[in-house]
Amino acid sequence: MKLATRVERLVAERIEESVALHRALLASDTLLAQTAEVAGAISETLRRNGTVFFFGNGGSAADAQHLAAELVGKYLLDRPGMAGVALTTNSSCLTAIGNDFGYDLVFARQLEALASAGDVAIGISTSGKSANILRAFGTAKTMRITTVGFTGATGGKMRPLADYCLCVPSEQTPRIQEAHILLGHILCEIVEEEMFHGRGTP
Repeated sequence: MKLATRVERLVAERIEESVALHRALLASDTLLAQTAEVAGAISETLRRNGTVFFFGNGGSAADAQHLAAELVGKYLLDRPGMAGVALTTNSSCLTAIGNDFGYDLVFARQLEALASAGDVAIGISTSGKSANILRAFGTAKTMRITTVGFTGATGGKMRPLADYCLCVPSEQTPRIQEAHILLGHILCEIVEEEMFHGRGTP
């Protein structure tokens, strides 16, 4: 019974941490405004038949393909697919580029091959220090691709490189990842509304 009590306490503590972080998100005027701006940038890109690219490492790689799937498939609305690509899912690309050029270039090289000016590149890194994401942002800048960072409290090295940097006010990786999916889902909802129920309706 002691074990059950300790575990229940842990569950409650983690939920409290998550609730506190979500309240902090709500209290950040900067984060709310930037999220709205990012949604607008994504919608504008999709209206021009552009593509949104997502990438990250580890759990953030899973988030990348999750959010790309929400665009290509559906989030809440039954509507035509939208162009979302996760750069984390082609194992042959990842291993070939990693082997031939180094792991730092696994996303930059794919952007170079697949993206065009006016597209959106969304890099997800809880620390803001992932070298392969920073290199991808450098490539995106030279290609005139809009860059969006999903990261933690400080923004790390990602902040100065991103056109938009959604910095979750936490230094705890699990809580940051939970907030990233919340923000990603909100972006998907706004984009669907803009594209299919709002002024951007085809």
